[in-house]
Amino acid sequence: MRRAKLPMLVTALTAVITGATAVVAPTSASAAPRTCTTGDKLVPTCGVLWGGAAGGFTSTPRDQALKSWEKASGRTATIFHQYHKGDEVFPTKAEIAMTQDPANPRILLENWKVAEGSTWAKVAKGEQDARIDAFAERAKAYDKPFFLALNHEPENDVIAKKGSGWEAKDFAAMYRHTIERLEQQGVTNVVNVMAYMGNEKWMAQSWWKDLYPGDDVVDWIGLDSYSSVEKGYYHHGNFASLLDRKPTNGGQGFYDWAATKHADKPFMVAEWGAYHRVGKNTDKSALYNNVVPELKKRPQIKAIVHFDTRKDDQGDRDISIDSTKASLTSFKKLAADPIFNVKIG
Repeated sequence: MRRAKLPMLVTALTAVITGATAVVAPTSASAAPRTCTTGDKLVPTCGVLWGGAAGGFTSTPRDQALKSWEKASGRTATIFHQYHKGDEVFPTKAEIAMTQDPANPRILLENWKVAEGSTWAKVAKGEQDARIDAFAERAKAYDKPFFLALNHEPENDVIAKKGSGWEAKDFAAMYRHTIERLEQQGVTNVVNVMAYMGNEKWMAQSWWKDLYPGDDVVDWIGLDSYSSVEKGYYHHGNFASLLDRKPTNGGQGFYDWAATKHADKPFMVAEWGAYHRVGKNTDKSALYNNVVPELKKRPQIKAIVHFDTRKDDQGDRDISIDSTKASLTSFKKLAADPIFNVKIG
């Protein structure tokens, strides 16, 4: 989580009549429940994948933090979100262990800043191919499908100056080169996520459209977005509001943009949460209660991944689920919703 640079199935059967005896079709209430599983590109056949990232900006090991968050929320995360950069070796042993738990299987969502210590432009030119190839070997050895987000929230890193190596077009070239290089190295188990910040300021920039690397190298569209529960504070709103932010100069909200411009791409809320300022404890129930109703109205959303921390990167926003007792009660009710009953296929 980073800030922008600103301050039943009803089956119809024909009744079979033999003499005075008729076989009547079962009602929806008695029909067997549908089983939701992950399919091609990890897209669930029904329902929504439930994920989490916990322990952000703390020294607590992320696997331990997630298990504590799962215990508090009452549901095991289907997606385990992790963050890496440069030559860091991942998936780590701890991450792999989290996906090998037979009682609580999880899917990795790995965030990777490939260009750490370099630039997007240099990665696109092949100057970090050794780094990409080393990761390719680890990905093949892992041999399970997992999500990969390359440099999430790229808007925040753009330097819109010709030759900087960090222009929006350089990001798109870096993304394309990395994915194509992985494919050339025989990697078949990576599911690519293009994860935006979706802040209204950045969406209004002329270069914003240049970030997209192309449908052929993107599997999912992702969004990292948060809302405040403090009235009058920055980005106050509900779950719908964090999906629908529009460019400051007008235009489509983020979800509508994704659902129309990239209608064949599943949508992931790769980071989300409700926050208040540290020490300004405010009930988050209204936002949590808004999640499922919005998911039911937005069929393109196939995954949501909560980011949990008591202090954000600036140290003044609390995005934890248990900052108030009422908040935790509401979050547990959300986590228990059957819409998240998706099994890893």
